[in-house]
Amino acid sequence: MDSFIVQVASVQHLHYAAHICAEMEASAKARGTGIAKRSPEYLEQKILEGKAVVALTLAGEWAGFCYIETWSHGKYVANSGLIVAPQFRKSGLAKAIKQKIFELSRSKYPDAKIFGLTTGLAVMKINSELGYEPVTYSELTDDEAFWKGCNSCVNIEILKSKERKNCMCTAMLYDPLEKAKNEKRKRWNFSKQSKLYERFMRLKQFILLKSQKKKEKKVITLL
Repeated sequence: MDSFIVQVASVQHLHYAAHICAEMEASAKARGTGIAKRSPEYLEQKILEGKAVVALTLAGEWAGFCYIETWSHGKYVANSGLIVAPQFRKSGLAKAIKQKIFELSRSKYPDAKIFGLTTGLAVMKINSELGYEPVTYSELTDDEAFWKGCNSCVNIEILKSKERKNCMCTAMLYDPLEKAKNEKRKRWNFSKQSKLYERFMRLKQFILLKSQKKKEKKVITLL
């Protein structure tokens, strides 16, 4: 990563907030997936709290961003809003940002469980390398504030229909206490199982979408 500077964001990076929000929304639309929408003011708050990481080129151009959210009084931590500028994608920058925000999370909240919800196989691979493992939704925080953030996602109706037990995203969790107890346990290796997992994800999404469309068709018929 000699071409980028990945660092904890500070007051000098506040002016990037609006641009970062716009990139997050554009990226979600391009992928056809949903994200919890955030305002520039919200990102500015994270920066001022020292809970964000920013990546810049050596020339000072914005290249990427990610921030920390906490739930259940700090018992759960999420590294959210990972975004890389289009021209710098597939350069390994996303991995560098994830590594930095993971280290920041472990430093600020050493006993917290770090979790994430994602539909991206690339993010799953990075998470796996950091020590995350796939889990059921029941192992995530039950904090209503977290789940409220899913309301702006295009797949919210699927999540509601499954009573928050399943959706298009895969849940992944890093539990420091479990890691300490099971240091010798073989880590889930995403790289070796990526092809199988990709097929599983496609099947899962097909079933969930088919179920949702069937439900919507039934509602229209009743009307």
